[in-house]
Amino acid sequence: MNNKSTQLQSRSQDKDRKKFTIGGGIVILLIAISPYLFYLYESFPDGQVWETFLFNIETSYLSWYQFAWFLSGKVIPLYLLLIWFFTCKHWWHWIILVPLFMYIFQTWGLINQSRNIDEVELVYMIPVMLIIIPAVYLIRAKVFNKIRGVDDMKAFEEELKTKRTLWDELKDLFR
Repeated sequence: MNNKSTQLQSRSQDKDRKKFTIGGGIVILLIAISPYLFYLYESFPDGQVWETFLFNIETSYLSWYQFAWFLSGKVIPLYLLLIWFFTCKHWWHWIILVPLFMYIFQTWGLINQSRNIDEVELVYMIPVMLIIIPAVYLIRAKVFNKIRGVDDMKAFEEELKTKRTLWDELKDLFR
């Protein structure tokens, strides 16, 4: 019975190792092809009208080449940030959402052919940052509290109940 369970456990570990190797290989391949994906913009025409035997499309940019260059400058970092976000094992990986959403807003502005590319996205980023940054800080606080074995939430609540002067608050900042 012991020998069978050892064999089953060994097979399970081999399957897990194979899945990990295949998954890692796919991630490496996705990252390795990113420079080739970036330079795909060079295959776009250098005019405002893109004519093929299937379709004719016109752009409001100076050329399709320029549009594709702008788009690859937004989509490739977005692509790499998505890979990083989904493969990161650290507790702080949620903060990657901030630049991720920035590139999403910029890509959306580019696709909508907005003339103020990279200017208005900061306004749209404020609500995202107001949610993500405090959430990441709370996760960080919880993780470090578990590591230290201290219940800082109770200490924090007690500190809020005490009356303090402005001078006491300033001294605390530089402690």
